[in-house]
Amino acid sequence: MKVLLATSLLAVDLTSAITVAQITGDRYQSSLNGTGFTNLTGLVTAKGPSGLWLRGTAPDDNERTSESVYVFGAAFARNITRGQIITIDGNVTEYRSSSAYLYLTEVTTPRSVRIISSGNAVEPVVLGKRTLGLIGRRDVSPPTELYSSLDTNNDIFAYPNTVSRVSAENPRLNPGRSGMDFWESLSGELVTVQGVTALGRPANTFGDQWVYGDWKVNGRKPRRGLTVTPEDANPETVIVGTPLDGTRNVNTTKLGDTLETVPELPPPSNIKTNGKCDGITDGSYNAENFAAGNPRVPRIVEHIVKYTNSPSIVFLQEIQDNNCETNNVNVDANATLLELTTALEASSKIPYAFTDVDPVNNQDGGAPGGNIRNAYIYRSDQIRQFKPNPGGPLDSNAVLPDPTLRYNPGRITTPQVFNSSRKPLVADKGRSSSLEGDARPPVNGRIDNRIAEGEVTGAFIAEILAQDRNAAVIASGDFNEFSWVRPLERFVEVSGLKELDVVANVKDVERYSYTFK
Repeated sequence: MKVLLATSLLAVDLTSAITVAQITGDRYQSSLNGTGFTNLTGLVTAKGPSGLWLRGTAPDDNERTSESVYVFGAAFARNITRGQIITIDGNVTEYRSSSAYLYLTEVTTPRSVRIISSGNAVEPVVLGKRTLGLIGRRDVSPPTELYSSLDTNNDIFAYPNTVSRVSAENPRLNPGRSGMDFWESLSGELVTVQGVTALGRPANTFGDQWVYGDWKVNGRKPRRGLTVTPEDANPETVIVGTPLDGTRNVNTTKLGDTLETVPELPPPSNIKTNGKCDGITDGSYNAENFAAGNPRVPRIVEHIVKYTNSPSIVFLQEIQDNNCETNNVNVDANATLLELTTALEASSKIPYAFTDVDPVNNQDGGAPGGNIRNAYIYRSDQIRQFKPNPGGPLDSNAVLPDPTLRYNPGRITTPQVFNSSRKPLVADKGRSSSLEGDARPPVNGRIDNRIAEGEVTGAFIAEILAQDRNAAVIASGDFNEFSWVRPLERFVEVSGLKELDVVANVKDVERYSYTFK
C-alpha cells in the first residue's frame, strides 16, 4: 500500500500558483480534485485538532466560490498560528465520511510552508449582513425556501425520492436561490451568527444544535420555532457543531432559547484626561507582534482613540523591529512606532511621541527576528520625559537619590531572571497545562522564574517608594498571569503597590483585563 500511495502522488498533475476560490470552484466538487498545486496563499482563520482553515487573500467577488478551504494535517498545523498569512503547496481532495453526506473539498499533504506575515487581523463574515471585501461584496443571507436545485418541483419531500445525487450531478451553485448551495458557497469560512435562537434540544451527545440568526426566516411562530411545510423545510437554519477548543456545547437548550452574542469589544471608556497633572490617563495595549507595514494599523488606532479615549500614556507590548520577522541584525523599532503614532495623530488630531529601548538581537523571546519589546507612547501636548538619558539593552537601571532614574528610559535587567523574555522598561513619567488537565494542581510554566521576575521588578519600585512614599508609580503591561497566582501576589508584596481593581472596589467577577481571541 505504501508503494502504491507514493506512486499515485507522483502521478498527480501539478498546477502552478493558485487561489482558494479556484480550488473550491463554483460547484459542490472541485474541478481540480486529484491535482497538485504550488503557491497557495491564504490567511489562517482558525485551527482544529487535525488541521486549519485558510482564507484566500484575493477574493474573486463570485458568490458561488468559497474563499476558504480546510487544510488537513495535524503535524503541518502545529507550528502555524491564527492570523498568519502563509503560502503552501499541496493536493486538492474530495472527502466525505460516508455516502450519506456531501463531499468536502479540502487540501491534503500540505508542504513547502512559507510564513509571509504574522499577527494579521482575523475578521469573521457576519451572516445576515453584506460583506465589505473579506470574501468579496455579497449579501451573506441564506435563502428561506428552496434546499437544492435537484429537488423535484422544489419539494424536498417529493416522491419518488433519490432520483439524483449531488455527487453525481455536481450542479453549479446558486447561493441566492438554494439553501444547500448557499452553505456550500461558505464551506470552510469563519462566520459569526448574531441573535441566535435555538430550534430545539441538542441533536446528539456532542451538543450539536440547530439554530437560526438575525436574518430573514419563514414560518416563525410565537415560541420562536420555525414551521416546516411541504415547500419549505427552512434551509435558513444551521447546525452549531463541536467547538474547536475542546469544550462542549450547552446540552440544556430548548426550543426558543436565545444565545447572547459576545461583543468583540467593550463599550468605549468614559474616562478622559483633563490635560492637567491631576487628570493624566493611561492605558495598556498588547499590539500582538506589531511591526511597520502591518495591516492592523487602522484597527489598533480605533481601539486606542475610540475605546480608550486617547490616553495620556499608553503602555505597549509586543512591538517588533522595523523589518518584522526578518531575522537579521536589525533591532530598531523607530519606523514601527512612528507609523503607529503618525496614524494616531491623523485620527485623533493629538500629537503622540514614543520611547523604547532596543533589545539585543534575538534575546527577548517572541518570533525569531522580530525582536519584540515593550514601549511607551505618550501625548506630547501633556507629557514630556524628565531629563532624558536613554540606556542601552545591557545597561542596568537604578534608583538614584531624589528619587530619579540612572537611565531614562532604561531597562531593569537581570539576565538570569528575564532570559528570553521581554525586559521591564522604566521611565520617569512558558507554557502551562490546561486548567481541566491531568496535572492537579495545573502546571504553571516557569513559575520560579515568574516569581523571580516579580521580585526584581517589585524591588525596583520599592526603592522609589522608599525615597518618596507619594511617588506616582504605575506598573502596567502584559503580566501573563492571574492576579491571585503567586508571581503577581509576590510582586504586590515586594513592590508595595495595590491592584487597581482592588482600589476601585471592582467586583471579583468583573476583574478581567484581557480576552484571548
